[in-house]
Amino acid sequence: MAKLPLVAIVGRPNVGKSTLFNRLVGKRLALVDDRPGVTRDRREGDANLLGLDFRVIDTAGFEEDDPETLPGRMRAQTQAAVIQADVALFLIDSRAGVTPLDEEIARWLRSGDTPVILLANKAEGRAGESGVLEAFGLGFGDPVPFSAEHGEGMADLFEALLPHIDRPDDGSEEQEEEEPAEDGPLKLAIVGRPNAGKSTLVNRMLGEERMITGPEAGITRDSISIDWEWQGRPVRLIDTAGLRRKAKVEDKLERLSAADTRHSIDFAEVVVLLLDATRGLEAQDLRIADQVLQEGRALVIALNKWDVADNPPALFQGVRAALDEGLAQVKGLPLLTVSAFTGRGIDQLIDVAFQTRDAWSRRVSTGQLNRWFERAIEQNPPPAPGGKRIKLRYLTQARTRPPSFVLFGTRVDQLPESYRRYLVNGIRRDLGFGAVPVRLTVRAPRNPFDR
Repeated sequence: MAKLPLVAIVGRPNVGKSTLFNRLVGKRLALVDDRPGVTRDRREGDANLLGLDFRVIDTAGFEEDDPETLPGRMRAQTQAAVIQADVALFLIDSRAGVTPLDEEIARWLRSGDTPVILLANKAEGRAGESGVLEAFGLGFGDPVPFSAEHGEGMADLFEALLPHIDRPDDGSEEQEEEEPAEDGPLKLAIVGRPNAGKSTLVNRMLGEERMITGPEAGITRDSISIDWEWQGRPVRLIDTAGLRRKAKVEDKLERLSAADTRHSIDFAEVVVLLLDATRGLEAQDLRIADQVLQEGRALVIALNKWDVADNPPALFQGVRAALDEGLAQVKGLPLLTVSAFTGRGIDQLIDVAFQTRDAWSRRVSTGQLNRWFERAIEQNPPPAPGGKRIKLRYLTQARTRPPSFVLFGTRVDQLPESYRRYLVNGIRRDLGFGAVPVRLTVRAPRNPFDR
């Protein structure tokens, strides 16, 4: 498939960059709030504007600060996005007019080689007319009056983008359609408490400073999806905001970030729960793990900062025992040790993630399943509550991802939870599902005389 052109959105804080990003991708992917500086890392998404396909990058607000500060590190991410883009959309707030920071950004953009389209945002009505006129002085030709909030000016933006984005001809489109479809990328989400090292781990995997990192807790706000390749196999990495205990979350923006992380878990295939080895396993880690399993996602646990951990053997055994006790429904979850700082253990982590996805996607034939089922019942027959026998007839796999099974029989509504766990544990152990979440529902045949 042909690589899509890259379009970067730049501008000072709070001019509507994330609103424009959401408008172009057709979804509310980027967090939007009235306060400035919500976006920190650069987020990418596939956009379509009146039939024009491209990849759009939402960037942090451009601020003049020391490179070592958080705003300075955010600016470095914005600069990297513009350098790699085919064209930059420079947003100003037409209602506020051209500010000194707008002029500073314009000077920086003029010094580079990336073509620039000037968008005068918030131009709906007459309140933005003076700002549009001021924008002529920035030196990028005619500004495009636009409203990201209301979708006004989309046709003008299309016309401005067209010279910078090559549209594939019919032949290339047909060629793309004829290519055989490959297995989709491994959708791998990295989750955990704040400051566990999630963004540092993603940067180490990618081999570049793609995500903003630092000693401050809670730097990452949006869930950022990045396409990557590991040993020739496609991976979609998802870096997420740290999850704190709900009772500690009071800020609206942190609630939005937490909701974005939960949304990413829903759409992941494998979730890596990253623990801080210097702090061990905490109650919040178990809550996050339980949430992942409740959503039916495959789960891998990774102990980060292993290069600076105290008494590693005892720490590993203690975490292993605590996981098996706290997550008794899926004993034996993969537990690995990594160092995002040195890169130790990352190849093993990705390899285990692929193996875990294979188990999560596994389907067992009905014949194999019921041969196992007959042996399981023979070794441990179901109980007879009240002296009345529960008759289990057969078992079938209804779906995969997560593996889900339906058990048919009579009086199955009285089947004890302990016996269901016996069956689920046996399915995991004997049929190759490992420690992925397995769902089992019971169903009795309908009684024709029951009204």
